[in-house]
Amino acid sequence: MTLYKLGRRHMVGRCFASMVKCCVARSEVVPLHRSITHVGFYIGPVMEPVIAEIKSSEYVTHDVKRFVLTRPKGLKFVPGQGCMVAVDEDGWRNRWRPLTFTSLPTARSLELVVKIYASHQGVTNRMSTLRKGDRLLLKDVFGTIKYQGPGTFFAAGAGITPFLSIFRYLHKNKAIKGNTLVYSNKTSHDVIMDDELAKLLGKGYLKFYTRESVIGFRDRRIDRDLLVALVQNFDQHFYLCGPEAFVHDLERMLRDLGASSASLVFES
Repeated sequence: MTLYKLGRRHMVGRCFASMVKCCVARSEVVPLHRSITHVGFYIGPVMEPVIAEIKSSEYVTHDVKRFVLTRPKGLKFVPGQGCMVAVDEDGWRNRWRPLTFTSLPTARSLELVVKIYASHQGVTNRMSTLRKGDRLLLKDVFGTIKYQGPGTFFAAGAGITPFLSIFRYLHKNKAIKGNTLVYSNKTSHDVIMDDELAKLLGKGYLKFYTRESVIGFRDRRIDRDLLVALVQNFDQHFYLCGPEAFVHDLERMLRDLGASSASLVFES
């Protein structure tokens, strides 16, 4: 596991926020390598809201909370996908937020790892108060970040969430070899599921901090020079998830360095 330090930038990871009105569901799950032929949404029937009860919850960082939920019958998804979530309480049932499944698609329980935005006074802030026995509403499974083959994953902050399910799936199927994660956070206290990522990816797990003083590391952004140093082959898949500016900048630099449009996988 290697540590790097980058320049200051905003790292609130939200891959689905721009797609709330585009949520759709796929009627079946296909093998992971055949789950997508292009970067785009699955088209299928809209899923009616279903109830998922909270089995347990815990904070995994100071502002990220992990929820384990009962799994509604018939709910299917591909690793990397998410759904719309609301709190099953008066005044909250029509306030939907896109969140990502982090559990395996075959697991008996569902898992959501949620960044809590206390200042917004919205759904995630309300979820911070929920406990065992409380209920959530789920609908409209969707998402375009799906595994297409070995490559380099770039995540910032909570942008790691769609990759968690993918890495767990690959590890379970002994297919994680050949993948690298470049993960950027403000400080070491903001890293989500750090120990598990280190275990899953080993030397393929590279961490960058933007606001933490670490002896021996200079402040810098993920720029062209750093990409050239990190990526030896631009003829591979690149998976991007994080704030809009983070994804946009990486997409542009990777294209400039020779990555093809077809090789870039991100929410659009």
